[in-house]
Amino acid sequence: MFPLHRGRRLRTNESIRSLVRETSLSPADFMFPMFITEGENFQVEIPSMVGIYRRSLDLTVKEVQEIYDLGIRAVNIYVKVDESLKDNTGKEAWNPNGLMQNAIRAIKAACPEMIVMPDVALDPYSIYGHDGIIENGDIANDATNAALVKMAVSHAEAGADFVAPSDMMDGRVLRLREGLDKAGFHNVGIMSYSAKYASAFYGPFRDALDSAPVDATEIPKDKKTYQMDYANRLEAIKEALWDVEEGADMVMVKPGIAYLDIVREVKNAVNVPVTVFHVSGEYAMIKAAAERGWLDHDKIMMEQLMCIKRAGASLISTYFAKEAAILLNK
Repeated sequence: MFPLHRGRRLRTNESIRSLVRETSLSPADFMFPMFITEGENFQVEIPSMVGIYRRSLDLTVKEVQEIYDLGIRAVNIYVKVDESLKDNTGKEAWNPNGLMQNAIRAIKAACPEMIVMPDVALDPYSIYGHDGIIENGDIANDATNAALVKMAVSHAEAGADFVAPSDMMDGRVLRLREGLDKAGFHNVGIMSYSAKYASAFYGPFRDALDSAPVDATEIPKDKKTYQMDYANRLEAIKEALWDVEEGADMVMVKPGIAYLDIVREVKNAVNVPVTVFHVSGEYAMIKAAAERGWLDHDKIMMEQLMCIKRAGASLISTYFAKEAAILLNK
């Protein structure tokens, strides 16, 4: 009679395992982060992110069409801003003819069904590399929010489907919702980076955009006054609930694999989709280990993505999106 329950019966072969599998992945689960730069017919690989490029707008549009054909339905876009356009106010961020605004228009013209979620934060436009305006040696929360509203409205005017505030200023979701509605963009959504931790996993991303905080005595040396302490769990739930109350249509947890406990906590607490950002450092570690033969690249990639989905992600922003979609389509 012993044992009555044999879990291995449901693991006997792949056909049975596929029948009872609790979690599944498809290309529609992914959002592809993309880096855009000025120029034409130009791309350069980011040294710390093998296989990821800063591309000019024409090549970005071509890549968008390719990933749409693979089944990916969302892109999260970032721009590499010329140093001459940076200042402390970030005013280039709402230039109607800026690189981001032109990118949104070009992507939507070439691939209207692709959901475009531009990044809303001032760090690519700041001479200090911070996500907000510096006043008296600190980040000015409310002045930054006013700038973010102008930025978001300019994205909506260019055709963005969602805006994606990654800045972690207090109250910015409410201000963005009010600003978008006042400008007539009631149907433009907000995907808020609600639980964005002050993480060392972002290093390669900052290489991609040259957006690391500058080393200067008169300003904060890092982003810990606005990004969250990675020792905290309950704070993530609080931040996500606040953002939903303020009008967020989706909330995000960032980073991914090291924060799956937070993903599940947030998923259990909110009634909106949860996005997870599988960040640049997590991507780079897999690439580096696979290059050395220490890990099986594709198996680790798919395992991590499946685990993020299992933890509660409705959408995964990942640099592996294209590679994973190709595998899934096979």
